Order: sequence, then structure tokens, then C-alpha cells
Amino acid sequence: MEHQETEASAADAAYAKVKERILDGDLAGGTMVSEGTIADELGMSRTPVREAFLRLQVEGWMRLYPKRGALIRDVTPGELDDVVEARILIETDAVRRLVRDSERVQDVVDELSDILDAQRRAYEASDLARLAEADTAFHARIVAAGGNALLAEFFATLRDRQRRMLAWSLWRRDDRAEQVLDDHGLLVRLIGDGETAAFEVALGRHIKKTHRELLS
Repeated sequence: MEHQETEASAADAAYAKVKERILDGDLAGGTMVSEGTIADELGMSRTPVREAFLRLQVEGWMRLYPKRGALIRDVTPGELDDVVEARILIETDAVRRLVRDSERVQDVVDELSDILDAQRRAYEASDLARLAEADTAFHARIVAAGGNALLAEFFATLRDRQRRMLAWSLWRRDDRAEQVLDDHGLLVRLIGDGETAAFEVALGRHIKKTHRELLS
């Protein structure tokens, strides 16, 4: 029993490590990786790595080729479009739900403002990791405010895909980072004012601009 638990733990660790490298762009789309290479890098046997690869294939991050290895799947323009559309729908729906309960709006606005302040501090410190994390937290808080657990869970999978698409590259551009901070400030104000239609327009502009830059 203990041996099985150890193997399961190793498989979970391998899954987390490989997925992290995919999301951060260290394992780019089109890259072939082998069980043996990853196992050596992680200091474990091939069995947990094989299990991790199977799980990552099911989730759509890689495609396995017997005796050849695993191909990291590319991000396609269609996938980018789908993520953008889904994000706009989910975040706008969350804000519509939120503003129906006026007593909760200010609390959410305060929390979003705190996240935005943390994002600005990370930007000033040139901390790309913290900047990206704060961006994720900002939009996740908007979705959570809608109170729909199923949509929040689905949004978490979209965040992974978004993280991979960005891979921090846009945060290295000062002009883009500053624009994102300005956009977030506008979104917070619109939520506070209960302007759901204007929020949807501003959110769409914000996300689609990033989308165009990812495609260019």
C-alpha cells in the first residue's frame, strides 16, 4: 500500500512539474520530450512520468507517440479565440450577478483594488512572476464574485491556457504592462458603478488587445 501511495505521489509531482514547464513556455509547442529525459531531470523512474504524460495528454497539453515520446501541442488561433470568448462571457456574467447584490459590490471593489495595488508594486519591482500572479488573481476574483462554483472551476482551466499563451512575454513590455494596469483600474471603477454593459465592452477591448498581440 505504501509503495502505491509513493508511486501516486511521484506521478502527481511529475505531472505538476511538467505542466508548470508547459505553462511557463519552457516546453514550447512543437517540442518533443521523452519519458526518460524527464525522469532523469526529476530524479525518478519512468513509471510516474508515464502516468503524468497520460494525464497531460487527456487534458490536451501533449500528444503521445509510442517509442518516440510526447509532442507538446501548439496553441492554435482557434484556441485563442475560444479562450477570449469564454473569458468575456464568464467574467461579464459574474459582474451582472454581483451588481444584483449591491451590499457585496463595495467589498469586491476593495479586494480588487488591493490586488491592483499589489500588481502595481510588482510592476515597479520588475517582478514578472508576481505581476502575472496578480493578473490571474484579479480576474479570478471577478469570476468568484459571481458565486457560480461551476463557472469558477471552468475558469481555472481557462487561466492555465491563458498563462501558457502569455508565458510572461507581454509583461516584459513596459507599455503593455502599464496599459493592463490602466485597464484593470477602469474595470474596477465600472464594477463599483454597476455599469455592466460598459464593463463588458471594456473587458472585451482589454482581452482582445492582448489576443491580437499574441497572434502578431
